Amino acid sequence: MDHVIRAVQPDEWAKAKDIRLASLQDPAAPVAFLETYEEALEQPDSFWQERAVGSSPRHRTRSGQFIAEAPDGTWSGTVTLLIEEAGDMDFLGATSERAQGHLVGVFVRPEQRGTGLLGALVDAALDWAWSLEEPWLARVRLHVHEGNPRARAAYRKLGFVPTGKSLALEGSPSVAPGRDLELAINRP
Repeated sequence: MDHVIRAVQPDEWAKAKDIRLASLQDPAAPVAFLETYEEALEQPDSFWQERAVGSSPRHRTRSGQFIAEAPDGTWSGTVTLLIEEAGDMDFLGATSERAQGHLVGVFVRPEQRGTGLLGALVDAALDWAWSLEEPWLARVRLHVHEGNPRARAAYRKLGFVPTGKSLALEGSPSVAPGRDLELAINRP
């Protein structure tokens, strides 16, 4: 693989914005993300700057964003891991039963799919999650739309298994109706 997998730095907010906007233009976006391209495009630069600082794992934040950087400096993929402590309310409005990680914003550019970048990005996020001492994380989870069988298969190939939990996706203009299925991987 000719890509470098690394954490996003706070000063890379413009590139983080660009890859997020690209992900929201992907045909799978309505079953993969909880926001539309138009919603993201309306955000001011300060939003993207704060988001980059907040997702730089070197800054002891509650999230870490990792990217796959090609030799020419372009970003071919990204994943973000959110830290959920026991008792916290997650971004979906549910209370976390345990300290865990939550993978979100997973995207690999179409021309790079099937090259191993997804696995490398998820591995980087998991390595970071398992290295945390506070809070100690026993598992990492993610949600995948029932209408996205390719993503479900890819995550299962990486070791994620269904937890039996799901949530209905209703009333959001940015998400296709249906159910999100929860998958998780336990700490080795």
